[in-house]
Amino acid sequence: MSHQAPLALPRRALLGSLLAAPMLAPTLARAQPAFPTRPVSLIVPFPPGGTTDVVMRALAEGASRRLPQQIIIDNKPGAANTLGAAAVARARPDGYLLTQLPASAIRVQLLQKLPYDTLRDFTPIVSVTGYTFMVIAKAGRFPNGWADFVAEARRRPGQLAFGSTGANGTPHVTIAELAAKEGIELIHAPFRGDADGSQALLGGHIDIMAGGSGLGALADGNQATILNVWNAERLPRWPSAPTLRELGYDMVVTTPFGIVAPAGLDPAVTRTLHDAFAAAQKAEEFRTLLARYDMPDEYRDSAGYAADIRTTVAREEALIRRLNLTAG
Repeated sequence: MSHQAPLALPRRALLGSLLAAPMLAPTLARAQPAFPTRPVSLIVPFPPGGTTDVVMRALAEGASRRLPQQIIIDNKPGAANTLGAAAVARARPDGYLLTQLPASAIRVQLLQKLPYDTLRDFTPIVSVTGYTFMVIAKAGRFPNGWADFVAEARRRPGQLAFGSTGANGTPHVTIAELAAKEGIELIHAPFRGDADGSQALLGGHIDIMAGGSGLGALADGNQATILNVWNAERLPRWPSAPTLRELGYDMVVTTPFGIVAPAGLDPAVTRTLHDAFAAAQKAEEFRTLLARYDMPDEYRDSAGYAADIRTTVAREEALIRRLNLTAG
């Protein structure tokens, strides 16, 4: 009985089939479309029309020009600016839902039980900007500025009142910290906004008002005097107003905010979003907008912003213990 050798492809045909194999790969694994393939929602936990909303809309518009899809602003005010953080913390980490993360959302989460943990539930994308804060008094009330206010507060413990835009907000907490450093006792008068507090100040119902740079309009109209500003340097619009550092306090208070996504976001998606927002921030039109609202440039990349959030949480925890703050 004879045995036949197994059939074999000719050498040239075998090489040809091997060379053709890579050409079949695209049909086996199609390339994924570039992110994003649909609009991205960015929650702004403030009402439409305010300074924060205007700035975030300009940033979203600038970033949209650098992406294949638009970034849509979704305003969700209320609940001490925590609604955006709560929504994003439980969203899918696919990059299609983002939120602005204000400092108040970090502080409130440390004061009460909320459905998110700042350090655990977010992927930081980029740090954007912060706010300019100041303290004003009615014109002529304290001729020698902040030093006069502190001196009178020492002479009349528990009798001078300061206004702010709400319990545990940055203006309230910062004045409480300054009072603790000086060993003075003050009365806190919370208001719904800077406008209400300004009217109380001009009416003589409070002695000073702490709030955003919008208070500077009273100084422009010679109705009030700016006792101090909380930026690192004096402001070009009000060059005579001293910083807290110049007054002897090692403090810069701008409460930087940024943009975060759910935890576990793909690093490639994180980079895509960061690069779009960062490019928008560097554009001259956006920088001009920040200057118009006296808002400092607080850009940090994703890693830098993550480190800043960790530092903020540690600082806020220490501040809460030191001032014995409770949920408002």
